[in-house]
Amino acid sequence: MGSVFSPYYRWAWRQGRARADDHCALNVAIYSPGASRWTMTERGHRHVRRNSSEFVLGPSAVHWGPQGLTVTIDEVANPLPRRVRGTVRVHPEALCRFVATLDDDGRHRWGPIAPCARAEVDFDSPDLRWQGHAYVDSNEGDEPISEPFTTWDWLRAPLSDRSTVVAYDVRQRHGRADRLIGARFRVDGGFDSIELPDRRPLTRTAWGIPRAMRADIGAGAISPRVRRTLEDTPFYARSLVQANLCGQSVEAMHETLSATRFASPVVQAMLPWRMPRRV
Repeated sequence: MGSVFSPYYRWAWRQGRARADDHCALNVAIYSPGASRWTMTERGHRHVRRNSSEFVLGPSAVHWGPQGLTVTIDEVANPLPRRVRGTVRVHPEALCRFVATLDDDGRHRWGPIAPCARAEVDFDSPDLRWQGHAYVDSNEGDEPISEPFTTWDWLRAPLSDRSTVVAYDVRQRHGRADRLIGARFRVDGGFDSIELPDRRPLTRTAWGIPRAMRADIGAGAISPRVRRTLEDTPFYARSLVQANLCGQSVEAMHETLSATRFASPVVQAMLPWRMPRRV
């Protein structure tokens, strides 16, 4: 709802006629070798319907029920058109009420809904099935992300006690101080703020974006490293990283965003090739 990376939404906002419900998308990214898919088709308000338990986007839908979250997917991948059809069921251990502001003015907010969860994934196109750890969160904002931010690094990692640690490392514009959010989320829905270690550099992406993460360094700790880059774009990278955090060796999902790169006219002109729009 109000697709954050939508070039169409940004263009409408600049012209003073932006409506969040006119820029909705379901982003599906599958990184399985030989069966990778990526889709983020944007749909206007005529193709969107929602109520307190369901959000329908064209042929796809997100439904909340007694057993958790069900995502029914029927999309077409980009840029090579291939069908993406399947179901993802997310079963939360508990729901969480943690909310944090990402900027000094409080115009951007983040909070995990189900930071400790499990997923059942069943696709017939491509033919894939698996079960594993899952995580659900929410971001909302009152302005484009390029207004208050320059870059951020984010990570989440499951720990040995089934809790989940999340680190948000945000750099703001206009000379404002960095914002650092670290929390450990328990399976009972509770949470504890944690003090995060220093920022450690990771290798740059193929597009030259600097990456970094908060990681323990010391006796017995491994040097943080990128195990696999899953998404590598001119302004955004998603990666699997390995490091020590909270006294444990973890494999974490990591992202780096360059909001400055995202706002550049060149990148904005490139985005429609990956994000077609249905009005």
